[in-house]
Amino acid sequence: MATHSLVNDIIEHILIHYRWIFVCFFLLPLSLVYDVFYYIRAWIIFHLNSAPKAHAKKVRQVQDQVKLWKLEGANRQMCTARPGWQTMSFRQPKYKSSFFNVNVNLVDIVNLDIKRQVVKVEPLVTMGQLTAVLEPLGWTIPVLPELDDLTVGGLVMGTGIETSSHKFGLFQHICISYELVLSSGERITCSKEENADLYYSVPWSYGTLGFLTAVEIMVIPANRFVKLEYYPARTLDEAVTLFEEATRKTENNEFVEGIVFSKNLSVIMVGNMVTCAEPDKVNQIGRWYKPWFFKHIESLSQQGPSIEYIPLRHYYHRHSRSIFWEIQEIIPFGNHPVFRYLLGWMIPPKVSLLKLTQPPAVKKLYEEKHVIQDMLVPLDKLKESLLVFDKEVQIYPLWLCPFILESNPGMVHPEKDEAELYVDIGSYGIPLAPNYNAEKTTRSLEEFVRKVKGFQMLYADTYMTREEFRKMFDHKLYDKLREKYDCKTAFPEVYDKISRHARS
Repeated sequence: MATHSLVNDIIEHILIHYRWIFVCFFLLPLSLVYDVFYYIRAWIIFHLNSAPKAHAKKVRQVQDQVKLWKLEGANRQMCTARPGWQTMSFRQPKYKSSFFNVNVNLVDIVNLDIKRQVVKVEPLVTMGQLTAVLEPLGWTIPVLPELDDLTVGGLVMGTGIETSSHKFGLFQHICISYELVLSSGERITCSKEENADLYYSVPWSYGTLGFLTAVEIMVIPANRFVKLEYYPARTLDEAVTLFEEATRKTENNEFVEGIVFSKNLSVIMVGNMVTCAEPDKVNQIGRWYKPWFFKHIESLSQQGPSIEYIPLRHYYHRHSRSIFWEIQEIIPFGNHPVFRYLLGWMIPPKVSLLKLTQPPAVKKLYEEKHVIQDMLVPLDKLKESLLVFDKEVQIYPLWLCPFILESNPGMVHPEKDEAELYVDIGSYGIPLAPNYNAEKTTRSLEEFVRKVKGFQMLYADTYMTREEFRKMFDHKLYDKLREKYDCKTAFPEVYDKISRHARS
């Protein structure tokens, strides 16, 4: 028994501390092959204009599966057949194996309508796919979350944010319309003018009102570069002041972002799209051999204010190569110049493949000693919130991203009947707080966020009770629509898909 235990300990040590061997020699090449194939396929389909005709056929296939569910007696609730390991969430859902699985093979950009300034996409279209197609045509979307593999469906049904959100709001606020297949098998479109209650209730609903089959998204003209200004802050008060001033400014601040390296060191960034750049200040930060973006910012934190020009697509995906700063836990030497020049062109590994190949020892480590959370709090509670995060988790860097939250119906809106500025505090990494406990600490953070009338992003671990969850998220319209569209038999509630007991 002692020998067996020793062997297990050795294996566990290798899996935790030397996982980089498997990642570098297997997952990186596999991820690269997948990306190349996927983008070539997407480019061909878009430029051959074959997606519109194929879209109608694919939606009918979803409808047929829902009708089959009804014919079989509707005795199980439905969900998409997409495997849990393919999502960006760290957890995998437990319910997939017992639910009626509906294949939703909707992965293409359907069309770009320049006259209306709208792009119609299917829900599994990714942010990387969108920028690769739109930017060469001179267009972009107003809110483009930075990780390449984030999908439109996930950003609608969950939520999405970007450094332009202080002007445009969350991802849902740039969506013009949604196309869904309801539990009846009916195909329906909703917008502010048509089926408005459903339009406002789809965001944050996690696929519990119907199957999302298409989204129309606003597009705006794209420029070549982002002129990015960096403002180091040496104290917490200075960081909060700089961040709030940049967020509240109404001109010359298309992008606002903060990275907090410690209580006494932050960098606040303000960016604007421009058509040309000073050649000696251009930084192609997305190149494989360049330092990870957060490491680059950390080096700039030791200087005074500075300016760079970053190509637009490089800016949008500036955190993709290092998955913010998560990749340093997987490949500790990944930012070393030798590694970047030799193998950096294969970074990052696909998050989905990392999840699929995650051994139990690593999974246990992430559950007990790792935090991946985004908490959305009112801007005027920023300093108080940062102090709470420092006390509860002590994880640095922290990501700060401001957004305007409109007073619209739905699950997420300000307490007052007017728009309000919020900030997303992203906490990703290993907690150093001495009393950290995954469940107790998360519940403490959740309680604080509820107290300040904030919200928790639903992709992360949620330890709230059903009653606490309903206190954080407004269910009035959601409940009404679940009754109207006969969702109770067809789909679980949001809580039953995102709570900790629903995920493994």
